Parts: sequence; C-alpha cells; structure tokens
Amino acid sequence: MEAFQRIADESTDPVYPGSRAAGTEGYAASVEYVAGLLEGAGYTVTLDPVPVEFFYPSTLAQLTPTPAEHPMAIATGTGYGAVEGRVIPVDLNLADDRVNSSGCQAADFAGLGFDGPADIALVQRGSCTFQDKATNAEAAGAEAVVIMNQGDTIGAGDRQGVVSPTLGQYEARGPVVGTSFDAGKALAVAGSTALIDVKEPEQRTDYNVIAELPGENVDNVVMAGAHLDSVTEGPGINDNGSGSAALLETALLMAKSKTPNTLRFGWWAAEEEGLVGSTDYVTGLAPEERERIALYMNYDMVGSPNYYLGVYDANESTFPAPVVVPEGSEAIEAVYEGYYTKVGQPYDDSEYSGRSDYQAFIENGIPSGGLFTGAEVRKTPEQQEIWGGTAGEQFDPCYHEACDDITNYDAGALEVNSDLIAYAMLHFGYSTQDVNGVPGQEVPGPAFTLPAPAGPEGTFAGGGGGLSHDHVHDHDLERESA
Repeated sequence: MEAFQRIADESTDPVYPGSRAAGTEGYAASVEYVAGLLEGAGYTVTLDPVPVEFFYPSTLAQLTPTPAEHPMAIATGTGYGAVEGRVIPVDLNLADDRVNSSGCQAADFAGLGFDGPADIALVQRGSCTFQDKATNAEAAGAEAVVIMNQGDTIGAGDRQGVVSPTLGQYEARGPVVGTSFDAGKALAVAGSTALIDVKEPEQRTDYNVIAELPGENVDNVVMAGAHLDSVTEGPGINDNGSGSAALLETALLMAKSKTPNTLRFGWWAAEEEGLVGSTDYVTGLAPEERERIALYMNYDMVGSPNYYLGVYDANESTFPAPVVVPEGSEAIEAVYEGYYTKVGQPYDDSEYSGRSDYQAFIENGIPSGGLFTGAEVRKTPEQQEIWGGTAGEQFDPCYHEACDDITNYDAGALEVNSDLIAYAMLHFGYSTQDVNGVPGQEVPGPAFTLPAPAGPEGTFAGGGGGLSHDHVHDHDLERESA
C-alpha cells in the first residue's frame, strides 16, 4: 500500500501526476513494481499488452452569467467535440436531502425546449444509472450532457466532489461529463450558457501483469485477480491498491508452494476505463485456454475505511443476480463464508452483478467469486452495530476522489481479507473438486476445517447492497450505477 502511494507521489506524469491511472507514468511504475517483485520471487511473469484510450483533460467553462472554469470528469462512452450553448436544468433538487430522479424518465425533459442547435442538459446524480440519464437527454435533443454530483448533506462522505460517470457499453453522440455539486448549482442559474469541449482520446498501450506458478495439473488453473489502476483523481489506495497489495502478498507467500493445481495471478489494466484489461485478457485466450481455468477470484476494494465484509452472492440468497452465475461459483462463496465463520467475522452478501473484473470470466462460463468491503453506499445503524465504523457515512468516503490515499483504508479489514485471500488460493490450489469436479488433495499440515457458513447478516435483504445501484464499477450496459 505504501509503495503504491509512493509511486503516485513520485509520478510526474505530464497530464495526471499523483495518480496511477491507465496510460500514465504512475500506472507504468505500478506494473514495474509488481512485476519486479514477482520475478524476484521466481514467478514466470508475462506483461500482457492492452490497448487503452487515454483521455486528455477537457473543458467545462461557464460563459454566463458568471464566467468560470468548472472541474469535470469525462464519462466513459462519451462523444467528442465542442458544444457551446445554453444550459437546461432537468428536474434538479438542490435543497433539503437532495434526493432526486433527475433525467431518469423521458418525461423529465418534456417541455424544456431541447430544440436548439447546442443545448446542454444538466442532470443530477441519483436514483438511476448514468446511462439512463445520458440516453434520455440525447433522446430529448441535447447535444451535450453534464451530470452534477448529488450533494448529499449527511455525514462526512458527502457527494460534493466531481463525479466520474461511466456509461457501460453506451456510446453517446455528444460530450457527456461529470462535475461537482457546487459547479452544478452554478450552471443551474437562469441564463446560464457554457462551453463543453471533450477531446478525442489517444490510443496507448498498457499491460496486465500475469504471474503463473505451474502445478502438477497444468490443465486445472486456479486464478485470482485485482485491478492495478486508479482513477485519474488520485493514488487509488483502497480502490484498488488494497486488492492489488493483498493479492501480491499472497503471490509472494506462495511463490515456493507445490500445489497440485496451477496458480495464476492477474493485475489488470484500465479497469476504471471499463474493465478493459481483464476483458482483453479473457477474450484473447483461445477456447482451450479458457477451459483450463477452473475458477477466478476477484479482489476489488477489500479494505474500505468504513467497511463491511462482503462476499459475492453466487447462491443468490439475498440478491437475484442480473447475470448468469456460472455453475460452481456457489462453492467459492461457501469457502469465503466458511472462513469468515471459522475466524468469527460476521459477513454479508454483495450482489453478484458482474461488476468489476470478473465480468469477462463469468460471461465465458468460468466459475467466479470475490470479496468486497463497500464503496459509495452509506452504512446503516444496523451495519455499524455489526462492523463498527460510522452510520450515515459511505463505506468508502473517498471513493474515486483524490483523498483515496494511504490514510483511506481500514487495516483490520484488510488484514482479515488478506488472510482469507491467501487461504482461498491455497485451498483451491489443492482442490477444486467442489467447483468443477476435478479430484484434489487435502492441504498438508494441521487441519483447518471450515465449518458450515453462519449465513449472511442480512443487512441488505430489503434493498441495495455494497455492490448496489450506487457502485460505479458496473461497466456493463444495464448495470452502470449512478
């Protein structure tokens, strides 16, 4: 974790210094660091090239009534070019609790006059997907879309800063950008006009880091992965330095292991740009190579500062999955839950939605599971009673913000999950029989028998969860979150 912070601090990238984002010097240094440690430990390391789109800073400038340069983030799936015109607010709620459904229905745009040559729709984050807001705005006739942050007033994790919208597979015709709540308020005043200029991205090459430890069975590969990139706003220590560091620690600990099954680790490029690295890797494998992968385990944000302990809900005991859950995934969930039960840690379900880098694996029928400690959803009083922390604040108050730095993680949660990540890799390194039927062996040494899982705490049983409608890692068309 400290190494990733140091890499970000020392990055003098001419466009995005202080980050480890895709296409930057900070990401290249992260690759060099991880690969160097793995090679030193004796792994066969492959740097897998990944084409990425590199976005240059663009412009969101208010022209009237008060000229100002506003902070912004380019949405994935945006169109390009410059639009200069009037700003049309759409069903905003700038007071009180700021709960809104701005732009969630086509009717929100009716009668607002999106009939000019350069109309800019101003919508507010909340209630529905970024994709829905952008789609409805363009259908109404907007030439550009600004998504302002919601501006919640509860707790320290306010949605005040610049929001980074992701549109899944949707390709907008015109520019779509995110901005802060305060900038949105300024743009919402009567008579507002603005210039939005989104520059077309540059094609660059990043690298996934793949490390393999051959076992006796080279045709039964146990794989785990974590994305190595951050957003452009900051160093990305919880998202996802936590998952990357925990996985790296496991790989280094297991470097001399002699497991029956082959072990493979992946650190993915450009997850924040739309699951680019993991998708490129899986789709680039020959069918027979994909068939060799017995299972995949994903670790994205495993040390959130206001955490809960979440397990991907493969058996759909809490959340009906919006994706097809590959057969065998329930056995991965059972190992995680049995371990938490064994060590006396309460846990809960996280929606098995395909968000994050397991998406490409499950789309190809590979059993998958993972851990998660929360992003933007706010902790409830019930969850505070179970895991501590602060009710009313986000699980990660610095999610996708510059403050996701070395102070932004819970050491206890990360330690528990790091131990579990290592245990799961060792467990499946010896046997995947419960996942895919391939006979295995008992792990040598003192017996560590997992009890029956105690069951999820059920704190999300009535609605959204840690991977919920507010978790913007959903880069899939139908599940991208606002």
